[in-house]
Amino acid sequence: MIADTIPSYSVQELNQAIGALLERGFAPRFLVQGTASRPQVKKGHLWLNLTDGDATITVVCWSSRLKQLNYVPKDGEGITVVGKLNFWAARASLAVQAVDIRPSLSTVERRFEAVKALLTQAGLIDPSRSRALPAQPKRIAVLTSVPSSALADILRTAKDRWPLTELLVVPIPVQGAVADKICHAIGRLTVAQTSLNLDALVLARGGGSREDLMVFDDEQVCRALANCPCPVVTGLGHEDDLTVADLVADHRAATPTAAMVSLLPSKTTVLQALQQQSVRLQQQQIWRLKREQERLHQRSQMLSRLQPKTLLMQRRSQLNQREQLLCALSPDRWLNRGFAKVTRTDGSLLQSASHARPGDDLVVQVHDGLLEVNVASVKTSGSG
Repeated sequence: MIADTIPSYSVQELNQAIGALLERGFAPRFLVQGTASRPQVKKGHLWLNLTDGDATITVVCWSSRLKQLNYVPKDGEGITVVGKLNFWAARASLAVQAVDIRPSLSTVERRFEAVKALLTQAGLIDPSRSRALPAQPKRIAVLTSVPSSALADILRTAKDRWPLTELLVVPIPVQGAVADKICHAIGRLTVAQTSLNLDALVLARGGGSREDLMVFDDEQVCRALANCPCPVVTGLGHEDDLTVADLVADHRAATPTAAMVSLLPSKTTVLQALQQQSVRLQQQQIWRLKREQERLHQRSQMLSRLQPKTLLMQRRSQLNQREQLLCALSPDRWLNRGFAKVTRTDGSLLQSASHARPGDDLVVQVHDGLLEVNVASVKTSGSG
């Protein structure tokens, strides 16, 4: 009686029933997080165990899908799997079929810290290594995905700010296991620097999750940037995102647009500065012209004073003044007032009575003639 009420299955029927039950009762797509354990590729397919420490489940990524993945986990890395259940009825085996595999944030942070420590020890992360950006770069290499919103922003910003700069766009993949391709592109530019004469290199990528930027934490990519012969500017992700490439670069910008703003001068600002310089030059010219006009005026006045006619008049005036002075000091003026001038016969002036002797012949000059006299006696003011 009991046997009649219990369902009876063959092994195949039981497995098929379980599979049908799982298909009907479970989500077609889901996310599952854990740590990758013993990942390996067999016949082109990726197999790994996903564990959270308490339980383990098998994950498989078929070769057709594996070729499209941007990231392949290593043993011990935390991952997030986008998948669906895969139940093999023939052997009642259950696994998660991976549609996409992404590194967990903890994995990204550990790799970031590991590479940062390594390059810091090597001296490649050091603020003293940062080179100054060119004031007005003539040619810039731009490494980013093509086409992309980041490239569109870069081209628009460059055109608006400083269209004189030539942009050499180098297409690169910017997500997934593409470190070798990025290193190759940077290496080609480094080798061709002499002929290209680059003033700067911009490494840019638009927004995305921090996990999407993990390629810019790659050691070899960062070493290639550090060896670049021209200044490097990074504009990767969002403002809050920081990669090891940002630390190695000479200048880190928050976004691709900000990278171009930091690198290119503003034509509006430069034009305003030129206009201000033009005004200052005009003011200097006006000032110098006025100064020269004043100098010419002074020299003109000096020349007018040095004209022969003017000089002659000045000389005449000076002579008249001297003549008047001589007249004022002339002895004849005193003679006219009743004084007399006494000289010896040789013409020497007799200045004191004590200088005369009795018997000396003297000449007395008055205003209207000369008197020849002989000294009979000499009396001085001190004699009795």
